[in-house]
Amino acid sequence: MSDLSAYRQFLAGKALLDPPSGIPEPRDLPECLFDFQAAVTGWALKRGRAALFAGTGLGKSLMELAWAQAVHRETGGDVLHLAPLAVSAQLGREAEKFGLAARVVRAGRECEPGTNITNFQKLDHFDTSRFAGVILDESSILKSTDGHYRTRLIEECAGIPFRLAATATPAPNDFMELGNHAEFLGVMSYTDMLATFFTHDGGDTRQWRLKGHAEDAFWHWMASWAVMLRRPSDLGYEDGAYRLPPLRQFEHMVSAPAAEGDFGLFAPVAVTLKDRLAARRETVAQRIAKAASLTPADRPCVWWCNLNAESEGLTAIIPGAVEVRGSDDPDEKERKLVAFSEGRIRVLVTKPSIAGFGMNWQHCADTGFVGLTDSFEQVYQSIRRFWRFGQTMPVNVHFVVAEAEGAVLANQRRKEADAERMAAAMVRHMAGFSSRAVRGVTRERGAYAPALRMQLPDWIGEAA
Repeated sequence: MSDLSAYRQFLAGKALLDPPSGIPEPRDLPECLFDFQAAVTGWALKRGRAALFAGTGLGKSLMELAWAQAVHRETGGDVLHLAPLAVSAQLGREAEKFGLAARVVRAGRECEPGTNITNFQKLDHFDTSRFAGVILDESSILKSTDGHYRTRLIEECAGIPFRLAATATPAPNDFMELGNHAEFLGVMSYTDMLATFFTHDGGDTRQWRLKGHAEDAFWHWMASWAVMLRRPSDLGYEDGAYRLPPLRQFEHMVSAPAAEGDFGLFAPVAVTLKDRLAARRETVAQRIAKAASLTPADRPCVWWCNLNAESEGLTAIIPGAVEVRGSDDPDEKERKLVAFSEGRIRVLVTKPSIAGFGMNWQHCADTGFVGLTDSFEQVYQSIRRFWRFGQTMPVNVHFVVAEAEGAVLANQRRKEADAERMAAAMVRHMAGFSSRAVRGVTRERGAYAPALRMQLPDWIGEAA
């Protein structure tokens, strides 16, 4: 081997791109896939271990099911498809709708050859080592570095050759979530990712930012194992039916009962967490009364709450409303959520932490929040249960908050604007890399006609 060849081999070894380890030429993908879905699914199969960061309503469930079917067909092994509570039943209906073989199971003994769908909560009942593939539907469960499921999934799935993690576009600048996905897929550990691409500001090791010189390398590395898109055109395809109807947001400020001797013209602004909790508790009756008055009498509606007093009060005064509580048995939660999905419950009252992720509720176009937190992700995900591909009506979202909590609502608006701007930047950074990887597109270059003969430095030596 010449010195030049050895040097090129050395440089190739320094590359951080994660090589494909899957099916070289995926075949016979379902015809029901749109062109961009087929391209993404084929890319994920070639990768073997891949992340799919796709906006809500782009058909992640269908792509996951098609991926699982291909893995089973090519390897003969089974696939474990993990999903949030009630989403497993939804995936089962999706598979039946498109004629894809899959079944919902509660324990390993119920598994059959092919795709087996279950809830994350039932992970204890399965031996993950027996599966050739695993899918995480709503893989944002990997978000927390010290989360129970995060550590367990990374450790128990490390030996599974085919891994697919799918979720909506990750929270902008949430590098912890990106690092946990890389670690789950066996690409690079979270700590190695930080050491390679990031630096922390001052003495606060929780605040990480991309090294200036590493930004392009980071997004190029990301695109070697993840695809990120908010709409088909991010990968060069036509958006077509993915243009959504209007999203209409309404704010309703509710005053707290005046305290005896209080003659102030304006409600004091809640600043501390203690102040916010006090403002919420003082206005529960006023807020649930306002929410009840906004509830349509002849259409499906979902109200999102944070306090038990809010959900209990709303359920009591809205005719026919059904509450899904955190204390409900998991099977009872699933029964109620499925009943709403199928139209057997008209008004649902619950919390974002219970049903804000994964459900497809395009049959409903009216929703609202009778209690808010600073979690932008919970609000975003909850709204996206309705405002997604397949929704044919304008979506109405009501925010019913105490006047003293105006700062919380303003903070949500700021985070919404920041998230949109940063998500667009993330997609823009990865778009070129992802489009070339998924579509096999290469940039055309003009022919290069050198005027001078290249000379190598003496320390490399002459090429043989």
